[in-house]
Amino acid sequence: MRDTRESRLLLVLLVAIAFALITVDIRGGQESPVDGARQAAAAVFGPVENGVASAVDPIGNAIGAVRDSGERHDRLAALEQENAALKAKLGSDDRNRSRLRELDTLLKTAGAGQYGIKGAQVIAIGAAQGFSWTVTIDAGARDGIRRDMTVLNGAGLVGRVTTVGPSTSTVLLANDPDFTVGTRLEKTAELGFATGQGNGPLLVQLLNGKAKVKPGDRLVTFGSHGAKPFVPGVPVGEVVRVDPLGGGLTRNVYVRPYVGFSKLDIVGVVVQAPRTDPRDTVLPPKPKPAPTVTVTVTPPPPPDGQQPGQNQQQGENQQPGQNQQQGQAQPQGDQPAVKPDEQTQQQDPQTQQQDPQAQPQDPPQDQGEQTP
Repeated sequence: MRDTRESRLLLVLLVAIAFALITVDIRGGQESPVDGARQAAAAVFGPVENGVASAVDPIGNAIGAVRDSGERHDRLAALEQENAALKAKLGSDDRNRSRLRELDTLLKTAGAGQYGIKGAQVIAIGAAQGFSWTVTIDAGARDGIRRDMTVLNGAGLVGRVTTVGPSTSTVLLANDPDFTVGTRLEKTAELGFATGQGNGPLLVQLLNGKAKVKPGDRLVTFGSHGAKPFVPGVPVGEVVRVDPLGGGLTRNVYVRPYVGFSKLDIVGVVVQAPRTDPRDTVLPPKPKPAPTVTVTVTPPPPPDGQQPGQNQQQGENQQPGQNQQQGQAQPQGDQPAVKPDEQTQQQDPQTQQQDPQAQPQDPPQDQGEQTP
């Protein structure tokens, strides 16, 4: 269609008619004059619209499903990433809390013994030097670590430094068979030497063969000259078994170490020894025994007018037939008291009846009568 003057006038006329119909329809409300025309158009074009919609809806639904599936897949992938990140964060938080607890315990132990320590982390188990029970820590000569320094954690003695590198060091653990440390018993101060036995308890040889020791006694390090390789007062372990006296010069006891050598993480290297021997102050306080619970059973109340335990005592002390004799001997009613003389007279006839063989005495003869 060409853009002419007549076409423009027709377009303006149609637009004006449309606005007029819209205005009339809005003002008419439910009684609009074009309502009939609307219904007729709906009756004519409604089936056509339904047919077109039924034909077009599957295609639209398929397109929408494809588009929504992509969005759902992206959303699912995003949720999986968030879930993995939350799990990693939760695991790291638990790990960090555990390490913070170990570090806090280590600082408390170092503070109790007045040890100057350098914190380190175990980064490897075993070393190239051929030691059977060793670990590698991430602290070396650059951190002030030197050979033959004591290594501990919050529980007690871990071992001693054997090899030092620029940024790492090798620690010989206390349970290694080549490890030996001087020990001292708590309270009695008996001296000995502890030797590692791998996975088993430490073997301690007490210098006094008659030393009094029992399971549950605790040991600490005795210390070395110049605090190398061991500083004094570090907790070693607890006695679990004592060999019987054999008359030797030494006595063997077996000690369970405080440190779990298979789960080491945060440790401290003692770079400065204490000024004074802490002796037993680094040992944790012994746990208090559990209180004993006493249960008191109250017997039921006795019947009215009866004292507790009266029937039982009477039943135990009373002999058979005693009730019958008591019933026969008990006087009935009020009777006058009997005097001793009358009681004796009353008993005489009874005595005579009991002795029927007694012969009566001859009556006394009259002195005035003579026999012819």
